[in-house]
Formats: sequence, structure tokens, C-alpha cells
Amino acid sequence: MTQAQATHNTITLKGSTKIVTEFFAYAVNSILYQRGIYPPDNFEQRKQYGLSIMVSTDTGLADYLSTVLEQMSDWLVRGELQKMVLVITSSETKETLERWTFDLHTDKSVRDGGSAPEKSDKEITSEIQAIIRQITASVTFLPLLNDACTFDLLVYTDAASNVPTEWEDSDPRFIQNAADVKLRSFTTKVHKVDALVSYRADDD
Repeated sequence: MTQAQATHNTITLKGSTKIVTEFFAYAVNSILYQRGIYPPDNFEQRKQYGLSIMVSTDTGLADYLSTVLEQMSDWLVRGELQKMVLVITSSETKETLERWTFDLHTDKSVRDGGSAPEKSDKEITSEIQAIIRQITASVTFLPLLNDACTFDLLVYTDAASNVPTEWEDSDPRFIQNAADVKLRSFTTKVHKVDALVSYRADDD
């Protein structure tokens, strides 16, 4: 008789920070590909979370994301990151067309030295898979982006957080007449990420 047992791993603050930062990197790349912000031939396929995910080969974009994610990782491990928002804007009109919001909730007791929770890698990967699949499927429910578009990353932190001098303040870039689609969430039990996409609804 064989016995199967799910292996639960202890999730440390640093380990959770690595998982969440890596998720943000793949989520941003996937959104930029699916929404056509960069040409499709600027992406290559990578295997992650048991899925094929498109990742940009643009060195300028890679350097930008690396810098932003490194700073976000620092805020994550301190429990100071509140949310990241990817904003898609029309290059011509400067109007905000989409906001992809990732709300971040941190178990402050773990940050302050409390006992580390346990959760299996399989469970976490399964939850992340569901969000990435929804991003991939977004072309089926989001309006076509007819304009050439650019994107920005807005990062929200605690008021007391140290912000690098090269970072700029920004307005929230809300969408007028917005419709929202709530996406899946995932949790490491140290950090929980809730995802939502907002887009400009038809005026009629």
C-alpha cells in the first residue's frame, strides 16, 4: 500500500518576496504581449508555472522592469508595498485605456518575526497559473486597443517608505466610465495578491 502526502514548505518572508516579485515580472510581460503594447516579434516563449509565457527580448524594457522590480522587492520584504498598477495609455490622446491593479496584502506578524506559515509550492503555482491564464484570455473580453499605446507602472507604498529620488509622483490615472473585471488572487500566506483590470467602457 502506498501513501501520498502533500509536501508543505515553510514560507519565509524572503522566499515569499521572491515568489511575488517573479510573478509581477511574468504578469507584466504577459500583459504587454497580450495587449500588443510591443510588437510580437519582440517576445520569446518561456516555460514557467507549467505554462508557456511570452517574455520581452527588448533590452531597454528588461532593464526598466529589473530596476522597478528590484525596488519593489525591497518594499515587499519590508512589508511596505501596497499595490502595483500597470497603466496603458493612448500615445496620441494620452487617455488612460486600461489599469491592471495588483493589490498587495502583507502578514505583518511574519515581517515582525512571527512564525512562518506553510503552503505547498503546488498550491501557490496553481493559483498563479489561474491568474496568468486569465491575462492570456483577456483578449476575449477587453476592447480592442486601436491606438498605439504606451504603459507605465505605478507603485503604491506606505507613507513612511523611502522612495528613490529618481522616482516621480504620479496621479492615479483613473479611467472615465470604467468597467472592472476582477481576476483571481493568490497567496503565499505571507503575501496575498488580488488582481483587477479596469477598462474604458463604451460611451453608448
